[in-house]
Amino acid sequence: MFYIWLAIAAEVLGVATAVVALFQVRTSQGAIAWVVSLVAMPFLAVPAYWVFGRRRFKGYVTARRRHLKEMVAEAQAIAQRHAARGVIDPPQDPADRLLVRLARLPFTRGNEAELLVDGEDTFRSMLEGIERATRYVLVQFYILRADGLGRALQERLVAKAKAGVRVHVLYDEVGSLGLPRAYVEAMERAGAVVLPFNTRRGKANRFQLNFRNHRKLVIVDGCEAWAGGLNVGEEYLGRDRRFGPWRDTHVHVHGPAVVSLQVAFLEDWHWASGGGIEVDWEAHKVADPGLRVLVLPTGPADEDETCSLFFTDLIHHARTRLWIATPYFVPDDAVMSALVIAAMRGVDVRILLPDRSDHLLVWLARHAYVEACERAGVKLFRYTRGFLHQKVMVVDERFATVGTANLDNRSLRLNFELTVLFDDPGFARETGAMLARDLEGAVPLRHADVVARGWTFGLAVRVANLFAPVL
Repeated sequence: MFYIWLAIAAEVLGVATAVVALFQVRTSQGAIAWVVSLVAMPFLAVPAYWVFGRRRFKGYVTARRRHLKEMVAEAQAIAQRHAARGVIDPPQDPADRLLVRLARLPFTRGNEAELLVDGEDTFRSMLEGIERATRYVLVQFYILRADGLGRALQERLVAKAKAGVRVHVLYDEVGSLGLPRAYVEAMERAGAVVLPFNTRRGKANRFQLNFRNHRKLVIVDGCEAWAGGLNVGEEYLGRDRRFGPWRDTHVHVHGPAVVSLQVAFLEDWHWASGGGIEVDWEAHKVADPGLRVLVLPTGPADEDETCSLFFTDLIHHARTRLWIATPYFVPDDAVMSALVIAAMRGVDVRILLPDRSDHLLVWLARHAYVEACERAGVKLFRYTRGFLHQKVMVVDERFATVGTANLDNRSLRLNFELTVLFDDPGFARETGAMLARDLEGAVPLRHADVVARGWTFGLAVRVANLFAPVL
């Protein structure tokens, strides 16, 4: 009798969760899949839905609105000062207006930026920047490890905190799973404030794999910042025996764009802490005219599918060249269609992928797109000189992006991401030259390669692609 009542309870819970899924899942295909699974297999599907199925981060939405309401007067004053200084660059065409609307932040002029290739240059620049801090340091990473690199970062933050510099550190609790409490306490004893980014209060957060904060950001004194693909771990210096050399890209920014990066950090900090931080909102040009920059924070608390719309729009604007480097390629329908259309228009579309991936399901699923890409003229390449982790895009001789977002559903819809967009021919050429070097020696990925692996591999690819909505 006990098992009968257990089965009835499971079925009732499955039906109830199916009703919730109808309201929460964004696509009809996804809704159908979840409803059928929840009703037919409630013991398996119900826990899976509450771990993988949710698409909206309501708590963050509420916190953001409260924070914005608290800041409205200050934000208006800041905007007026920035407009008077000429650091805000108004939209110049319809493409600009869409990008600004998606970002909820303006384009700024007067910036300088340095492209940082791989871990050695990135962390040397970042640690030297922290040494220059005199007022505050804001640090945010998805992965924070207590290894050699992590200790080097910790030592500098501890020294700065002891010297009276305000230090605020934010890390993702799931991405940094296993971070020793002693590592955090050493910074806290020195006076730093260190918090995890929890998508749920309490221990239940560790079972919520959606809504992870994937951003990597360091800000010093409100005047310089580092953003891009690198986390804090020895593997990002190429010291992982499994993957060997680690190919990644970061960017070091000076100028008014740093203010926009601070906005992204403070929204996350407000959710994690319930409060704010005193920062410098004065935006000063460091070059004239300097680089034109837009900061695009995206995530599951956005009213629209901001990240997917952003990439789709940029792809549609390509006329001659669209080069992309991404470690995870499981695009949604909108992005995939945009890539196909661009290639069929005659755009030189090249996508650089790692030869092997650190996530088997994602690596398998990407092969499901090879045939359609090849048929349309989208050229896929495998990077064979180590593990490729950079998230970079170049559009014609105008746009270049460096950020944290991958071309997969998790980045496009489920994670908090951060992309820095440069609207500058010179920076686009420099980034394009970097990708050209990466493409040298890369091996084409063709449909024939997939077929040659046999029917068992093809079956594994199809099964893996079923999980595309949560990859």
